[in-house]
Amino acid sequence: MTRSVLVPSSLTREAEDKREATRKLGYVARAATIFRVDRLIVYPDRGGDDGRFGDGFVGTVLDYAATPPYLRKEVWDRRDELEYAGILPPLLVRTQTGSGSDGSGSLRQGIVTEVGPDGRVRVNCGLQHPISLPVPPSMAVSAGERVTIRVSSREPVRAKLVAESPPGFAVKRATIADCLTRPDAGVRIAASRHGEVLTVDRLRGLTERSATDGLTVAFGAPERGLPEILDCEPRAETIEDEPKARFDLWLNTVPNQGSEVVRTEEALFATLAPLTLE
Repeated sequence: MTRSVLVPSSLTREAEDKREATRKLGYVARAATIFRVDRLIVYPDRGGDDGRFGDGFVGTVLDYAATPPYLRKEVWDRRDELEYAGILPPLLVRTQTGSGSDGSGSLRQGIVTEVGPDGRVRVNCGLQHPISLPVPPSMAVSAGERVTIRVSSREPVRAKLVAESPPGFAVKRATIADCLTRPDAGVRIAASRHGEVLTVDRLRGLTERSATDGLTVAFGAPERGLPEILDCEPRAETIEDEPKARFDLWLNTVPNQGSEVVRTEEALFATLAPLTLE
């Protein structure tokens, strides 16, 4: 079961300056963390002035926010897009803990700093020093690659490389059509004020399906919703002339809104909160 959230590259188009744009993206990252989103995908919105703060600004800031603090200095150099990264709120991602003798311990993200000739690598994972770990036969890693390790003890250090996703969300870049046609897309929802109103009865069926099949939710940009971005009629089933790229439902999760405009970061909280109920 995978949860994916899609936001446009023009997400910060109405921000007054780069500082405010960075703050806005911090709220998006917080929402993705709180509601256990697995993939936060930035899709291209070519008509939305997405290059205002530099090409790739939205994806870069979100990717930085998703990087554990103990790895940021090593992973990221000084970049114009990250000028105000210091105001991003801490995500405080909860540690994922396994069960049983083979799965005990907490998952952490690390970065490979050195690959040795003996099938071992050195990994910086936020402990006091980089640690040396054997590479499982089923894995191949290279220097600079981000990996997941399971730490079962810190004193003394006991850890191993695992082929699992680390805690938190991954930032990807892809088109909406590509995301909707993924085999793990699950329930595909377009969040829009033009959609069907979310009711208690409709929510019950959606949460049951998403708990089993997963969830993909797409959001529009400020003053430029999904119908405008996709150049389609509201609630249209097919986008980009691809018969298989369909939303299962256009959904309005803020009916009778009191504000003329619901910001994208606000819509994330309003939408993901009910859809992730169990």
